[in-house]
Amino acid sequence: MAKGRESGMPDEAYWGSFFDPECIVSKLDCAGGDVVEFGSGYGLFTVPAAKLISGIVYAVDIDPQMVAATKTRASDAGCSNVIVQQRDFLADGCERPDNSAAYAMLFNILHIAEAQELLRETYRVLAPGGKVGVIHWKSDEETPRGPSFSIRPRPEQCREWAERSRFRFVRDEELCCCSWHWGMVLEKPGF
Repeated sequence: MAKGRESGMPDEAYWGSFFDPECIVSKLDCAGGDVVEFGSGYGLFTVPAAKLISGIVYAVDIDPQMVAATKTRASDAGCSNVIVQQRDFLADGCERPDNSAAYAMLFNILHIAEAQELLRETYRVLAPGGKVGVIHWKSDEETPRGPSFSIRPRPEQCREWAERSRFRFVRDEELCCCSWHWGMVLEKPGF
Protein backbone atom coordinates (compact mmCIF):
# COMPACT_ATOMS: atom_id res chain seq x y z
CA MET A 1 0.00 0.00 0.00
CA ALA A 2 1.28 3.45 -0.87
CA LYS A 3 -0.19 6.87 -0.22
CA GLY A 4 -0.82 9.24 -3.08
CA ARG A 5 1.86 11.78 -3.82
CA GLU A 6 2.12 14.65 -1.33
CA SER A 7 -0.70 13.21 0.77
CA GLY A 8 0.84 13.71 4.21
CA MET A 9 -1.47 15.19 6.82
CA PRO A 10 -0.58 18.01 9.21
CA ASP A 11 -1.67 18.19 12.83
CA GLU A 12 -5.41 17.56 13.17
CA ALA A 13 -6.27 20.93 14.74
CA TYR A 14 -4.29 22.82 12.10
CA TRP A 15 -5.93 20.81 9.30
CA GLY A 16 -9.39 21.46 10.73
CA SER A 17 -8.76 25.22 10.80
CA PHE A 18 -8.99 25.38 6.99
CA PHE A 19 -12.56 24.12 6.62
CA ASP A 20 -16.18 24.52 7.62
CA PRO A 21 -17.09 20.87 6.99
CA GLU A 22 -20.84 21.21 7.60
CA CYS A 23 -21.06 24.03 5.09
CA ILE A 24 -18.97 22.21 2.48
CA VAL A 25 -20.89 18.93 2.51
CA SER A 26 -24.24 20.72 2.35
CA LYS A 27 -23.16 23.09 -0.46
CA LEU A 28 -21.89 20.13 -2.48
CA ASP A 29 -25.23 18.27 -2.39
CA CYS A 30 -24.37 15.52 0.09
CA ALA A 31 -27.75 13.89 0.76
CA GLY A 32 -29.72 10.72 0.34
CA GLY A 33 -28.51 7.16 0.85
CA ASP A 34 -25.05 5.66 1.15
CA VAL A 35 -21.90 7.77 0.78
CA VAL A 36 -18.36 6.68 -0.10
CA GLU A 37 -15.60 8.95 1.16
CA PHE A 38 -12.32 8.35 -0.66
CA GLY A 39 -9.47 9.35 1.65
CA SER A 40 -11.25 10.15 4.91
CA GLY A 41 -8.23 11.66 6.65
CA TYR A 42 -9.17 12.71 10.18
CA GLY A 43 -12.89 12.22 9.47
CA LEU A 44 -13.47 15.96 9.33
CA PHE A 45 -16.13 15.58 6.61
CA THR A 46 -17.27 12.09 7.61
CA VAL A 47 -19.34 13.15 10.61
CA PRO A 48 -21.16 16.07 8.92
CA ALA A 49 -22.00 13.78 5.99
CA ALA A 50 -23.26 11.08 8.35
CA LYS A 51 -25.57 13.61 9.99
CA LEU A 52 -27.05 14.66 6.63
CA ILE A 53 -27.86 11.30 5.09
CA SER A 54 -30.25 8.43 5.68
CA GLY A 55 -27.70 5.75 4.74
CA ILE A 56 -24.17 4.80 5.74
CA VAL A 57 -20.92 6.67 5.18
CA TYR A 58 -18.23 4.26 4.02
CA ALA A 59 -15.06 6.16 4.91
CA VAL A 60 -11.97 4.66 3.28
CA ASP A 61 -8.33 5.60 3.86
CA ILE A 62 -5.00 3.87 3.29
CA ASP A 63 -3.37 5.25 6.46
CA PRO A 64 -4.08 3.31 9.68
CA GLN A 65 -3.68 6.49 11.78
CA MET A 66 -6.32 8.28 9.69
CA VAL A 67 -8.63 5.26 9.96
CA ALA A 68 -8.28 5.32 13.75
CA ALA A 69 -8.86 9.09 13.87
CA THR A 70 -12.01 8.80 11.74
CA LYS A 71 -13.37 5.96 13.88
CA THR A 72 -12.77 8.02 17.03
CA ARG A 73 -14.39 11.15 15.57
CA ALA A 74 -17.48 9.22 14.43
CA SER A 75 -17.79 7.42 17.76
CA ASP A 76 -17.37 10.63 19.77
CA ALA A 77 -20.10 12.26 17.65
CA GLY A 78 -22.44 9.31 18.23
CA CYS A 79 -22.63 8.49 14.51
CA SER A 80 -23.63 4.84 14.23
CA ASN A 81 -23.98 5.10 10.44
CA VAL A 82 -20.23 5.26 9.70
CA ILE A 83 -18.10 2.32 8.60
CA VAL A 84 -14.38 3.05 8.36
CA GLN A 85 -11.99 0.84 6.42
CA GLN A 86 -8.25 0.81 5.85
CA ARG A 87 -7.96 0.07 2.17
CA ASP A 88 -5.93 0.90 -0.92
CA PHE A 89 -8.95 1.85 -3.01
CA LEU A 90 -6.83 2.46 -6.11
CA ALA A 91 -5.34 -1.04 -6.09
CA ASP A 92 -8.29 -2.93 -4.62
CA GLY A 93 -11.38 -0.77 -5.12
CA CYS A 94 -13.54 0.57 -2.30
CA GLU A 95 -15.26 -2.78 -1.67
CA ARG A 96 -18.74 -1.42 -2.35
CA PRO A 97 -21.00 -3.00 -4.98
CA ASP A 98 -21.49 -1.45 -8.41
CA ASN A 99 -24.15 1.26 -8.58
CA SER A 100 -24.67 1.27 -4.81
CA ALA A 101 -23.84 4.75 -3.50
CA ALA A 102 -25.88 7.93 -3.69
CA TYR A 103 -22.89 10.23 -3.15
CA ALA A 104 -19.09 10.21 -3.19
CA MET A 105 -16.63 12.63 -1.62
CA LEU A 106 -13.41 13.42 -3.46
CA PHE A 107 -12.05 16.05 -1.11
CA ASN A 108 -8.42 17.16 -1.52
CA ILE A 109 -7.46 13.97 -3.31
CA LEU A 110 -7.41 14.53 -7.08
CA HIS A 111 -3.75 15.60 -7.01
CA ILE A 112 -2.81 11.92 -6.92
CA ALA A 113 -1.08 10.56 -10.01
CA GLU A 114 -3.96 8.09 -10.51
CA ALA A 115 -6.80 10.64 -10.56
CA GLN A 116 -8.41 9.03 -13.62
CA GLU A 117 -8.42 5.60 -11.95
CA LEU A 118 -10.03 7.09 -8.84
CA LEU A 119 -12.72 8.72 -10.96
CA ARG A 120 -13.41 5.39 -12.67
CA GLU A 121 -13.80 3.66 -9.29
CA THR A 122 -16.08 6.47 -8.15
CA TYR A 123 -18.20 6.08 -11.28
CA ARG A 124 -18.42 2.32 -10.76
CA VAL A 125 -19.70 2.58 -7.20
CA LEU A 126 -22.22 5.40 -7.77
CA ALA A 127 -25.81 4.63 -8.63
CA PRO A 128 -27.24 6.34 -11.73
CA GLY A 129 -28.13 9.87 -10.67
CA GLY A 130 -25.58 9.72 -7.83
CA LYS A 131 -23.50 12.82 -7.18
CA VAL A 132 -19.87 13.54 -6.44
CA GLY A 133 -18.59 16.45 -4.39
CA VAL A 134 -15.08 17.62 -5.26
CA ILE A 135 -12.97 20.14 -3.39
CA HIS A 136 -9.33 21.04 -3.77
CA TRP A 137 -6.87 23.73 -2.86
CA LYS A 138 -6.98 26.77 -5.15
CA SER A 139 -4.23 26.78 -7.74
CA ASP A 140 -4.32 30.47 -8.63
CA GLU A 141 -3.23 31.87 -5.27
CA GLU A 142 -0.95 31.02 -2.38
CA THR A 143 -2.57 28.88 0.29
CA PRO A 144 -1.28 27.96 3.74
CA ARG A 145 -1.26 24.26 2.87
CA GLY A 146 -1.85 21.89 -0.03
CA PRO A 147 0.19 19.99 -2.58
CA SER A 148 2.76 21.77 -4.71
CA PHE A 149 1.35 23.91 -7.51
CA SER A 150 2.85 21.60 -10.13
CA ILE A 151 0.43 18.79 -9.17
CA ARG A 152 -2.47 20.82 -7.79
CA PRO A 153 -5.44 20.26 -10.11
CA ARG A 154 -7.41 23.17 -11.47
CA PRO A 155 -11.22 22.99 -11.65
CA GLU A 156 -11.19 22.79 -15.44
CA GLN A 157 -8.76 19.84 -15.31
CA CYS A 158 -10.97 17.98 -12.85
CA ARG A 159 -14.01 18.65 -15.00
CA GLU A 160 -12.20 17.32 -18.08
CA TRP A 161 -11.05 14.19 -16.20
CA ALA A 162 -14.57 13.64 -14.84
CA GLU A 163 -16.20 14.00 -18.25
CA ARG A 164 -13.67 11.52 -19.68
CA SER A 165 -14.86 9.14 -16.97
CA ARG A 166 -18.48 9.68 -18.15
CA PHE A 167 -19.60 12.00 -15.35
CA ARG A 168 -21.88 14.92 -16.11
CA PHE A 169 -20.72 18.30 -14.83
CA VAL A 170 -23.41 19.86 -12.63
CA ARG A 171 -21.78 23.07 -11.39
CA ASP A 172 -18.85 24.82 -9.82
CA GLU A 173 -19.63 25.83 -6.25
CA GLU A 174 -18.35 28.95 -4.56
CA LEU A 175 -17.16 27.87 -1.13
CA CYS A 176 -17.59 31.10 0.79
CA CYS A 177 -17.17 28.99 3.94
CA CYS A 178 -13.70 27.86 2.85
CA SER A 179 -11.57 30.57 1.28
CA TRP A 180 -8.64 28.32 0.29
CA HIS A 181 -10.65 25.82 -1.78
CA TRP A 182 -12.83 25.53 -4.84
CA GLY A 183 -15.77 23.13 -5.12
CA MET A 184 -17.57 21.21 -7.86
CA VAL A 185 -20.54 18.88 -8.16
CA LEU A 186 -20.63 16.04 -10.69
CA GLU A 187 -23.29 13.45 -11.44
CA LYS A 188 -23.39 9.94 -12.83
CA PRO A 189 -26.03 10.14 -15.59
CA GLY A 190 -29.20 8.14 -15.08
CA PHE A 191 -29.97 5.35 -17.53
